[in-house]
Amino acid sequence: MANEARPCPCDIGDRFEYGGLGHEVQVEHIKAYVCKPSISTGKAVIVIQDILDANGYIAICPDFFVGQKPWEPSDDWSTFMTWMKTRDASKVDREADVVLKYLKKQCNAKKIGIIKYFEDRYSLLHPTFFIFGENDDYIPLEQITLLEQKLKQHCKVDYRVKIYPGQTHGFVHRKREDMNPQDKPYIEEARKDMLNWLNKYL
Repeated sequence: MANEARPCPCDIGDRFEYGGLGHEVQVEHIKAYVCKPSISTGKAVIVIQDILDANGYIAICPDFFVGQKPWEPSDDWSTFMTWMKTRDASKVDREADVVLKYLKKQCNAKKIGIIKYFEDRYSLLHPTFFIFGENDDYIPLEQITLLEQKLKQHCKVDYRVKIYPGQTHGFVHRKREDMNPQDKPYIEEARKDMLNWLNKYL
């Protein structure tokens, strides 16, 4: 299921024939891609390594690598860990600060959410929705079970963990042409669940 020929499409997502709805902007020392809804809602989403249709949200995808070459699916996977060492995701405070400032001052965002990949954090500060595929080779079910146990012990805010049957890593971002018919309902359900979560808390 979930197109095993391309099991990890996290870098692409759906692309529409009419092209992007947003534009690139300079946000102090970094560039970002911004997509705004036709009517301002005062809500924004920071998208990290992900693509989100605006759906009433200002969506911004910052270049947290600050111009460094992104990982390409065609790159040599044996060099991936070396590539990762030059892009420490825990050292983006300066970039995050300027993006938040931009959203508040230039886009009048009053409520800001974030969409990103899973990491081992249990003491969440904000409501969090975790989306997992049942057949994810990168995040096994045992790790999800452990996450749920830790969240029950440590988490003081609302959270939800949902596992989608038969799906692999990155299934939510699969391009239309890469979707198997049996996976499409789960992909659409996960996207709807994500938007419902944002609508509930933003």
